[in-house]
Amino acid sequence: MTMDKSLRIRRALVKVRSVLTRAERIKRLQELDRWGDDSPPLGLPKVRVQKISMKKKKKKKEEDAAEQGKGK
Repeated sequence: MTMDKSLRIRRALVKVRSVLTRAERIKRLQELDRWGDDSPPLGLPKVRVQKISMKKKKKKKEEDAAEQGKGK
């Protein structure tokens, strides 16, 4: 059974892309100073895609309890 679109979480739909478009690769190569104006747009070198992971935030109650425990 499928889930209705209104019940889905928006962030769950975003996936990590493992492949960049040609324009994104050229932009990344320019940042790394590996791309020149005379370089051909075909046969580009490989560009590593960095995966960004979100860290879970700690609750304030846990932090407050830890600070009170250290103060005693």
